[in-house]
Amino acid sequence: MTSPSDILAATAEQEVRFVALWFTDITGLVKSVMIPARELDDVFVNGAHFDGSAIEGFARVAESDMVLMPDPASFVVLPWTQGAEKTARLICSIRTQNGEPFIGDPRNVLDRALQQARDMNLLFKTGMELEFFLFPLDASGQPQVGAPGDIAGYFDMPANPVRSMRRRMLLALDALGIRVDSTHSETGSGQHEIDFQYDDALRSADNVLTARIAMKSVARQFGYSCTFMPRPHADMPGSGMHTHQSLHDATTGANRFADSGSEYGLSETATWFLAGQLEHARAMCAVLAPLVNSYKRLGTSFEAPIHVTWAHVNRSALIRVPSTAPGKEYHSRLELRCPDPTANPYLAMAVMLQAGLDGIRHKMPLPDPMEETLMQGAPGRMRQVAVLPQSLDEALDALSHDDVILSALGPYVSDRYIAAKRQECAEYNSQVTEWEISRYLSRF
Repeated sequence: MTSPSDILAATAEQEVRFVALWFTDITGLVKSVMIPARELDDVFVNGAHFDGSAIEGFARVAESDMVLMPDPASFVVLPWTQGAEKTARLICSIRTQNGEPFIGDPRNVLDRALQQARDMNLLFKTGMELEFFLFPLDASGQPQVGAPGDIAGYFDMPANPVRSMRRRMLLALDALGIRVDSTHSETGSGQHEIDFQYDDALRSADNVLTARIAMKSVARQFGYSCTFMPRPHADMPGSGMHTHQSLHDATTGANRFADSGSEYGLSETATWFLAGQLEHARAMCAVLAPLVNSYKRLGTSFEAPIHVTWAHVNRSALIRVPSTAPGKEYHSRLELRCPDPTANPYLAMAVMLQAGLDGIRHKMPLPDPMEETLMQGAPGRMRQVAVLPQSLDEALDALSHDDVILSALGPYVSDRYIAAKRQECAEYNSQVTEWEISRYLSRF
């Protein structure tokens, strides 16, 4: 169902009353304009006009008029809406008043990166592993972070209602056209993971955007909060968004990362791409781990790496080359392990792709893998290995000095993204925490 006429017919047939037009601000928060379904025909032709001046990083008041143009391929009916409130969703790109793509639109940033890949006859595909916590809500509707919804361990079967909630989440995602490989309990109490099937990068980004809303909506129906916060509790592990990625021939669809004759099953193109991501890893971190809280996740376990290395079996490396079964080399891919699920998925995939393409363009040499467990590795060798930034401030410094990643975002987005995140850091640094009070108030 990709044509406006098909969608108009579907809204009438399914008695859809409203249509939510979704887009994101630069930081990745979902914004929405709701229209009656009867207005959809006009919106497909003329777009939906809105004031962008209040949206994070969008525009000055003098140039605030924006137009939402819906992507027909993103049409779905939101399964948690029924009856007189039945609502469909369309993801939109943002245009200026003269019809040009808005340079501050994160979806446009990714599309621009994908076009550069297409110019090289390449398609970028990704698959994400999304980790999250489920916390029961108290009587006032607030999450009880200290009382997780279940105590299931890694791959354990959680008790009801969590088991039913996860099934309902899968049903909702399926109704939204999001293909899921599996879901399971993670290492933290109340922590879970859901793995999405491989798809084109733009659709993958749309799916992450949609899944975060869907899973939160389902959890609320069960009296729970679903959070993708990277580290919601000091005594619990963090939540990541390990991202599997590969390039494919735009003409034949063949996996351009695959070479069964090489030691790691990687083609020359893959090694260059991998080297490019290692080269730009510190700058990418500001986009892939975008919160102050993100840096309380990185480095806390082998699942949240900080060393800028790659490996085959060593899961504490930043980028891992997963094994592929004989005869299934078309599954060859790279797994980037530092992103977390709060990242703006459009900007995240844009910088990942552009970093890899820079490696291809310059045929960057790939350093040797680090297969030993880095936390127990040789200290002398480890001192020579670069590490990811230890704070959002440090990551923003790295981003500010990396022309490739700045170019991936574009000057408009990069300037406003850095400004918004600098403000977040300043607000955090001005806080006086409970830890400081208990530590210092009586002592000094």
